Amino acid sequence: MTDNQFQEQYNQYLQSQSQKTSNSSSSSPQPPSNPQLVPTSIGLYIVLTIITCGIFGWYWLFRMAEDLKILSGDEKATSGGMVVLFYIITFGIYGWYWLFKQGEWVDQVKYSQGYPSSNTGILYLVLAILGLAIISWALLQYEINRMIQN
Repeated sequence: MTDNQFQEQYNQYLQSQSQKTSNSSSSSPQPPSNPQLVPTSIGLYIVLTIITCGIFGWYWLFRMAEDLKILSGDEKATSGGMVVLFYIITFGIYGWYWLFKQGEWVDQVKYSQGYPSSNTGILYLVLAILGLAIISWALLQYEINRMIQN
């Protein structure tokens, strides 16, 4: 993603946030701007992934990829189905790459919102290489939930 594309997406995000702020007239919680985006219970998804010996993890990966595609506003982003397919075909190596790139994107969004930027992509990558991809998924899902709720 180029800097211009990121800046354009960020400006669209800021406009949507300012519209939410101006439209909120009461203290009741507002639904997400996109009805497809609903925060996910991270603990439940971890338990379901463990109970199903990883089968539910494929759905979780698919859903995260789709949510990130919607949040980024990038129509050319890899779809959830393609992420799962590439993950399977490359025996998990594409998953390492995908987690790293999503971590970089999370860092860009955090930095643009004034939060200190860290090396989230590297953290996700190292955890995945050490066989702890489920922790990377949980951390990424936490960031997705935070973006959906804001």
